[in-house]
Amino acid sequence: MPTNRQFLLAQIPTDKLAPEHFRLIDGPMPMAGEGEVLVRTRYISLDAANRAWMLGRTYRAALNAGEVMAGGALAEVVESRDPGFKPGDLVSGDTGWQDYAALPARHLTKLGQAEPISHLLGVYGIVGLTAYFGLLECGQPKAGDTVVVSAAAGGVGSIVGQIAKIKGCRTIGIAGGEAKCALLTTKLGFDAAVDHKAGNLVRALRAAAPDGIDVYFDNVGGQVLEACLFNMKDHGRIACCGAASQYDGPGAAYAPRGVPGLIVTKRLVLRGFVVMDFEAENERALTDLRSWVESRKLKVYEDIIDGFENLPRALIGLLAGENIGKRMVRVV
Repeated sequence: MPTNRQFLLAQIPTDKLAPEHFRLIDGPMPMAGEGEVLVRTRYISLDAANRAWMLGRTYRAALNAGEVMAGGALAEVVESRDPGFKPGDLVSGDTGWQDYAALPARHLTKLGQAEPISHLLGVYGIVGLTAYFGLLECGQPKAGDTVVVSAAAGGVGSIVGQIAKIKGCRTIGIAGGEAKCALLTTKLGFDAAVDHKAGNLVRALRAAAPDGIDVYFDNVGGQVLEACLFNMKDHGRIACCGAASQYDGPGAAYAPRGVPGLIVTKRLVLRGFVVMDFEAENERALTDLRSWVESRKLKVYEDIIDGFENLPRALIGLLAGENIGKRMVRVV
């Protein structure tokens, strides 16, 4: 019988996430009960939200010490006790960091085909859908608008910026470091890029967007959100997707200044969302995303790390901004 490797969250971090916060064990092999499906993980998603779940309840229950580390995955059905799934089907679900999981069928999403199949976890999964709905439904850009996106070289941000260009917008990416900023403008078609590590961000944004920002897609919160708030146009829209700068360590907390006054005087709309809000429209979004990828209007960057044992290091690196594109671990 195969083993079931599991990473447990050994303790809740009080400072920055470190390898010692995880413990690798050989756990019990799960069995599928009535209405359940046994799956084997193929690719495990790494997201800043993994760290946020350690801080308390969000849109899902908080993580506790001793539990299998939570996380979404692209998985393959091994055994099904539900008529909607059969062995060999590719599915997505919250499997956690383990080789095998038995989950209620209603908690799984059957996936189609893609080449490579990692796209099913990225551009055709939560990453692409988050970018699509967050920008188009929450940001509501119009042709000619100036759109700014933070963490622009990451999985979601890189897709947001390209969709904005497809929709006829002027697009500015905020990223960390010269190499990431160069990639945005030379490979992904952004009109400008701003390095948040290189001096006064408010001033840099003003130079990149002298007429102001119509739409800001916020992945990081904190000082970057503050800088964008000061550069928003009247009636600007902010899609609040995440606050990655706030998750890892007690020193990360930063409350943007001037928020109430700026929202009122500029008549801004700030809308928080999670991708499940738009689930009924997934097929429409996927049709558009596939069309853009196949026509090469949308370029996909993936950062795939091989080896189940590398999950902790991969997440820690993601939080430090190592990745370009969607980071995931291929389970081997």
